[in-house]
Amino acid sequence: MQNKLSFHQSSTSLEIIGLPDYSNNENKDQISIISQWKLTIVDKPLIEGKIEHLGPIMDAFYIYSNLLIKNENPIYESKLIDIKADNLHIHNIVLKSSKPNVKPLVLKIGNSLLADTINCFDQLNESPKVRIKKTDIPTNNIPKKLRFGLNKKVNFFNFFIPPFIAICSLILLSASFIYFYSPFENIEKKELINPE
Repeated sequence: MQNKLSFHQSSTSLEIIGLPDYSNNENKDQISIISQWKLTIVDKPLIEGKIEHLGPIMDAFYIYSNLLIKNENPIYESKLIDIKADNLHIHNIVLKSSKPNVKPLVLKIGNSLLADTINCFDQLNESPKVRIKKTDIPTNNIPKKLRFGLNKKVNFFNFFIPPFIAICSLILLSASFIYFYSPFENIEKKELINPE
């Protein structure tokens, strides 16, 4: 019997259907072998697919939301899904079927529905009951500006973290010397050397 798990956020619901991987001694409530998923957005057609579709669609939403934060007019295009901003509040999503002769599904969603959908994907990623294989996000869909911005942040941390650790180590070492240093012993030694 297959397990079902649901993740909800206001107007969006994500349902994952699958089985545990008994070869890894998993709990019977766990889902590691996903057979089907369903994404329900209020007043929109049901979106469902196989596991090989879930990863790319999640990646598309994450990349698009990052582009939305960085750029005024973000666009994400792939074989499976296209997302484009109509304006600052409306987003066009085109889901392309992997089956031949099936028309693409076109959705228009607002910022709140976009945020709710991403929240459901976040809940799925954080859930201890579902294990999904992480896909490598293709960097060719990310504009160079954003990629270089991420690299600059990494270089910034790589530049400042080692000196910060060194300074913290020196402070701890100095504090330990102060702890073992006893000023009373020095006063007694001085009194023995220079008696008055």
